[in-house]
Amino acid sequence: MVGRVGVVQRYAATAESVPTARRDIERFAREAGVEEGTLGAIRLAVTEACTNAVLHAYVGADQAGTFTVLAEIVADEPAPTLRVVVSDEGRGMVPRLDSPGIGFGLPIIAQVAEAFELRRAHGAGTEICMRFPVRAVPAQ
Repeated sequence: MVGRVGVVQRYAATAESVPTARRDIERFAREAGVEEGTLGAIRLAVTEACTNAVLHAYVGADQAGTFTVLAEIVADEPAPTLRVVVSDEGRGMVPRLDSPGIGFGLPIIAQVAEAFELRRAHGAGTEICMRFPVRAVPAQ
């Protein structure tokens, strides 16, 4: 059961979009009652997921693509969670020998998120789904 969808936004797959996406998700999470300590984990995980889309999704493409971020409160039992999904329409999970990163992005996300899932996006691309605890949901 889904509670409140807070952010569904498409961003250009550029480095400049990553901090904007992170701030948008953090704002929603804060308003949803996520504790301060968890906000740091969310900032880190969202940064890594969006950066992966920027660095890897559109390698070799003629033009820059986009990535989409969705954030929502899910009424899980025994407590609600914040679900954040970062998706792109790029080349999918293909090894990249010339990777500009050191390969710690996905392990970092797995470490800081309560739950983490990586899958092929509908059609093409990659989707990273992350869940974080929400201790209290404010009245709407």
